Amino acid sequence: MNKTKIAIISSTFRREVSENLEKNCLKTLEEKGLKKNRIDIFHVPGSLEIPLVAKILAKKKIYSAIITFGAIVKGDTYHFEQIANECIRGCMEVSLQFEIPVIFEVLAVYDLKDALERATRKEENKGVEAALTALEMTGILGKI
Repeated sequence: MNKTKIAIISSTFRREVSENLEKNCLKTLEEKGLKKNRIDIFHVPGSLEIPLVAKILAKKKIYSAIITFGAIVKGDTYHFEQIANECIRGCMEVSLQFEIPVIFEVLAVYDLKDALERATRKEENKGVEAALTALEMTGILGKI
């Protein structure tokens, strides 16, 4: 684990969700032995900006995994679908192009309280899940 380096990209839009996801992720990574100096956090204005930053970070080839956090809430327009679909597509492209795990926890929900619940609950917390998935994927890829 001493070579593992994780990047977290977190949207500042719906900050209350992203901050809780980050907090739970960081706590889990540290509990699993990853030192704070092996984790870099990048804040972006919204979820649509996540894939570009993920691509730039992946190109650096210094990270073992990239974790993404955000919340997209359904409104009255098609905007929700556009942002959610393009964010996941962009992150998947980065993962496949640069062969790096991009852990996607940009929560697309119909109600903000659902995102807050996923970010704060004790069981099935998406921040915790992101950390565990990143560590598991770095281990798997390290064996290949």
